[in-house]
Amino acid sequence: MTPRHRSEDSTGLLSGVGAYLIWGMFPIFFGLLAPAGSLEVLAHRMVWTVLLMLIVLAILGRLGSLRGLGPRTWALVTAATIAIGINWGVYIYAVVSGHVVEAALGYFVNPLVSVLLGVVLFRERLRPAQIGALVLAGIAVVVITVDYGRPPLVALTLALSFASYGVIKKVVPLDPRTSLTAEGVVAAPVAIGYLVVLAVSDTGSFFGNGVGHSLLLMAAGPVTAAPLLLFGVAAQRIPLTTLGILQYLTPALQMVWGVAVMHEVMPPSRWAGFVLIWVALVVFTTDALVRSRRARRERLRRDETVGARA
Repeated sequence: MTPRHRSEDSTGLLSGVGAYLIWGMFPIFFGLLAPAGSLEVLAHRMVWTVLLMLIVLAILGRLGSLRGLGPRTWALVTAATIAIGINWGVYIYAVVSGHVVEAALGYFVNPLVSVLLGVVLFRERLRPAQIGALVLAGIAVVVITVDYGRPPLVALTLALSFASYGVIKKVVPLDPRTSLTAEGVVAAPVAIGYLVVLAVSDTGSFFGNGVGHSLLLMAAGPVTAAPLLLFGVAAQRIPLTTLGILQYLTPALQMVWGVAVMHEVMPPSRWAGFVLIWVALVVFTTDALVRSRRARRERLRRDETVGARA
């Protein structure tokens, strides 16, 4: 491996770790935004994120990339905006209402929901290990449902909305920066309208709670954009299997915060459900790593064969 290649791999790995660490610390940040309600925080997050991304595109000379987008692209962007808006809104609600552990469950389950959507929407074939992981995840959801006395709706909504967002992003013909900015352009009118209503009715928290609170709400923009940009760098430089393993940093940190800091109740039956999820993820990740290494060996073998023939 050349020094340049090693540097790129290190940059990608550090970017990926940085993105997932920031996402994992979101409960700390959103917990600081009281007395703002979930919808107000969501609106500020959308407004300040799109403003930041418009500045980024302007600096990069890429504002023109937003012009000329066809109706199909805007429709996909709108669908992505709805999916991520639901995800952000439910996540913020989970944090401010003391359901951080259930939110963490949603992000643990998310990779398995993505596999399930791949089967339903793209007719992808399931491997035996994936079937086993999905069965274990299903049992875990049943166990946790019995424990809660209700379905874990926060977790399931987070998993389904983020998996749906990933599916849409897979087919949107835009680079990540332009796509994120376009999503903000779609969301901004609704978010701004809602903030105006709060200001006129004097029910918002942006004014009257000190400069520090206002700055924290404005910081929702860079706090949202930074991990997404870091993720974009990581996705270009390191294998998807590595990214897949790193993603578990986020719910692990969220769960630690929920249990150790927020002191959310975790009876043995709930722990049993989480253990089943973790076993499913071990099966799922091990299968992905084995297949990745096998594919890498096959590529090397083909390259050696071609080189020998040449």
